[in-house]
Amino acid sequence: MIKVGLIGAGGIASAHIRGYQEHSAKIGITAVADAVEATAAARGEELGATPYTDYREMLANEDLDAVDICLPHHLHRDAIVAAAEAGKHVLCEKPLCLSADEAADVRKAVTKSGVTLMCAHNQLFMPTVAKAKELLEAGTIGTVYEVRTTDSFYNNFDPSSMGWRASSKTSGGGELIDTGYHPTYLMLHLAGGLPIEATAMLSTHRLKFMEGEDSAQVLIRFDNGVVGQMVTSWAYQPAASTERFSAVGELGSLHSDGTSLSYQLRSGETETFELESVDTFVAEIGHFADSLLGKTRPLHTEEEGIAVLGILLAAYEGSRTKTIAPIPKV
Repeated sequence: MIKVGLIGAGGIASAHIRGYQEHSAKIGITAVADAVEATAAARGEELGATPYTDYREMLANEDLDAVDICLPHHLHRDAIVAAAEAGKHVLCEKPLCLSADEAADVRKAVTKSGVTLMCAHNQLFMPTVAKAKELLEAGTIGTVYEVRTTDSFYNNFDPSSMGWRASSKTSGGGELIDTGYHPTYLMLHLAGGLPIEATAMLSTHRLKFMEGEDSAQVLIRFDNGVVGQMVTSWAYQPAASTERFSAVGELGSLHSDGTSLSYQLRSGETETFELESVDTFVAEIGHFADSLLGKTRPLHTEEEGIAVLGILLAAYEGSRTKTIAPIPKV
């Protein structure tokens, strides 16, 4: 069994734990580190894992194969580097890190150690996304011209519950680098190229107590000619007709609400796929385990994580300067 040390035991860690419980025959949490002693102790008791308040102590003392990083955004880089230097494989929650310099540190550490880093991009495991990727790669709609993604919802954050996300220093920005990270990696996955430039219009419609934006609209150009449009928000529920993602190409188009997927060709051919939903976090943990056991490349590694971060950094820069900004080099 793959032995995992959980770094950061609150918040999103609960979703990851469901995955470990579902795949307990091949992967499991044997140690847990959280800066809050009570949280570490409670998770340790829940999981039958050794608790720590310092993940560096955990890395030094425990016989681990991998770590799962579920920390606030600004702590990701240091934890990834420490784990890689200790020779541990890494699953890291989004975002990978917060700057081009941090991304360079991550790439250097992972490359030098030879460990596998998987980005926890759980929405890639939606059956509609997997089917859309299959259709696009098969050329069903021909050369792809445009991809659109949406991830918006009415968020009930208030000053007492928002915590570290209210600060740009610890979150890296606002909604765009948080929930907006999901439609960004989905855009990258479906576009099939590398991003070269981006810009954004950022807004704070409702959550005015936070430092960053609560909504963003982003334009992205990829090196294969695809242009991406992305909308993401904590301020509002999108209109009922809004697709979760879509793509338009030379032969037709496809679109999805996240549950079903349809394509329509100019020839008149149409098809709709009704796909059973899955727990994407459970699927993500299973994929991580299979990648390590089979020594295969995960869907998204640090390279895709760096590309996604590059889109977001260029979008923030484009918004700040009112230009179309190049993707920063890492």
